[in-house]
Amino acid sequence: MTVLVSVWGAAPGVGKSTVCAGLARSLAGAGLRVDHFHEEEILTRPQFAAVAEEFRATGAVGLNTLITATARFVESVQARGDDVVIADALVPFMPTLLAMGHGEQTIDTFTADLTRVLSPLRPVIVFLDGDPAIALSRAALREGAGWLDQYVTKLTAYGVIPRVTDLASAVTYLRRERAMTLDVAGRPGWGLVMVERADELPREEVLGVAARGLGAWLGGGDGEALLRAVEGERRERPA
Repeated sequence: MTVLVSVWGAAPGVGKSTVCAGLARSLAGAGLRVDHFHEEEILTRPQFAAVAEEFRATGAVGLNTLITATARFVESVQARGDDVVIADALVPFMPTLLAMGHGEQTIDTFTADLTRVLSPLRPVIVFLDGDPAIALSRAALREGAGWLDQYVTKLTAYGVIPRVTDLASAVTYLRRERAMTLDVAGRPGWGLVMVERADELPREEVLGVAARGLGAWLGGGDGEALLRAVEGERRERPA
C-alpha cells in the first residue's frame, strides 16, 4: 500500500518544504519509488485541474470539487504504483477549508469523506510543531521586507475565523489551524508523526526526527532503509 506523507507545520517558516525535499531525496536514495508533490503543484497537476479552474474563476473551491480531485489523485497514485508520496501541505486541506469560512461541522463531514477517499492509501501527517510567532519571524527573515505584512493582509482578505488584523491575531488563527489539523490526524485511518520544537531544532535534526517517526509507518525494511539514507546524507554533508 502506498504511504501518503503529508507534511504540515505550525506556521510558515517552520521548515516543511525543507523536510519534504529531504524525505523525498532520502526515500528515493533508499530505493523506493517516490512522488514529491510540491505545494504549488495543486494548480498544475492534471487530477486537480478542476480545483485550479474553479479557484481562478471564483477565488474559492467547492468541497465536492476537492473530494473528486483527491479521488482522481488516489487513482493516479495506484496506477503508477508509487511506494511513497511526499505531499507539501496537501491533505487535509485545512487552510483552504478555513479560508472559505467553513465551520467545524462542515469540516468534520468533509474529513469523513476525505478519509474514505484516501482509504486505498496509508495517509500519515508529519507535523512540524512549534511557536507560530517564532516561525513567522523566521519566514519573514527568509522572505524579506514586506512578507509578513503581505501574509497578514492575505489572511485578513480571506476572512478566516478568528479574524486576522495583525501579527497577534495571525498567531491565534494559526493555533486554531494547528488544532484542527491535529484533530484529523488523530482519527482512525490516519497516522501522525509529531516533530516537537521544529522551530528551534537544526534542520538536519528535524529531518532525522521525521524520518525516525515515519519509519514505523513504512514497515521494517523500508523504514530501516530510510533511516540509513538520512544518516548517510548527514555524514556526507560538509561541516
